[in-house]
Amino acid sequence: MKIFSGRANNPLASEIASCLGTTLGKIQLYNFSDGELRVAFEENIRNEDVFIIQSTNPPSSNVLELLFMLDAARRASANRVIAVVPYFGYARQDRKDEPRVPISAKVLLDLMNVVGINRIMAMDLHSPQIQGFINTPFDHLYSSMALFDRLKEFNLNFENGIVLAPDVGSAKISQSYAKRLGVGFALIDKRRPKPNEAKVAHIVGELKDKHVIIIDDMIDTAGTICNAAETAMNKGASSVTAVGTHPVLSGESIRRLSDSPINKVIVCNTIDIPEDKKFDKLEIISVAHVFAEAIKHVTDGTSLSSMFT
Repeated sequence: MKIFSGRANNPLASEIASCLGTTLGKIQLYNFSDGELRVAFEENIRNEDVFIIQSTNPPSSNVLELLFMLDAARRASANRVIAVVPYFGYARQDRKDEPRVPISAKVLLDLMNVVGINRIMAMDLHSPQIQGFINTPFDHLYSSMALFDRLKEFNLNFENGIVLAPDVGSAKISQSYAKRLGVGFALIDKRRPKPNEAKVAHIVGELKDKHVIIIDDMIDTAGTICNAAETAMNKGASSVTAVGTHPVLSGESIRRLSDSPINKVIVCNTIDIPEDKKFDKLEIISVAHVFAEAIKHVTDGTSLSSMFT
């Protein structure tokens, strides 16, 4: 087994390798003066299981870098090539929701399939059904394995705590958290007048005097979570904590979260957050041990389902 990392999230990859008692393999990654990418493995990977760690968040060069690394590994006669994608970008574009648009999530998986991979590993897909877009084993990992212990420290119960789903799409995972934490559940009916803009239409559940936890798979522009937090406080909530797996944090998200009534924003390190995007309310939970355990199961040929029990 050898582990390599692209440039999208080298800190997480280094931590995963450390959890497995190894170090990252040597790989050459740089840009020519015209912007073209250069990828070259600097060590022998023949007959090795090669794990390539790379999130596909913007810029789009991260996607190209992943594809080139996968292709290079296959051409170097690796035994198996496994793509480890902590944050799978383009997962929101999973269907043809209007005329003349692509199904971008499938295009990305088609490209990975063409270069030749044996397995894919990702965490908290925005649309889990995209696992069916490719005829390759797809391991879907859950950030709850890292987040749950932190949320248990809040010591909430059914009387004083509640998990609020900010939209219908996050209802299933929010209900799962509510059940495991032993707290209540509420749901917001959200409307999207246009992309990256959300408005609250209705709310189901009683939030008065409750400590509210808002669960979502990602925090992008933060409009959804901030609107949900304001709604919760208007309904008499005692406090609001926002939890998101993937800290995309685009546009005005930092300002919105800083100015919002949210007490704490808990995210995972599936995306490397630059220093200029870190703020006082932010808390980052590492998911390195989750990926490390999954990689160990794959190399040992044992079932990953034991991780989820």
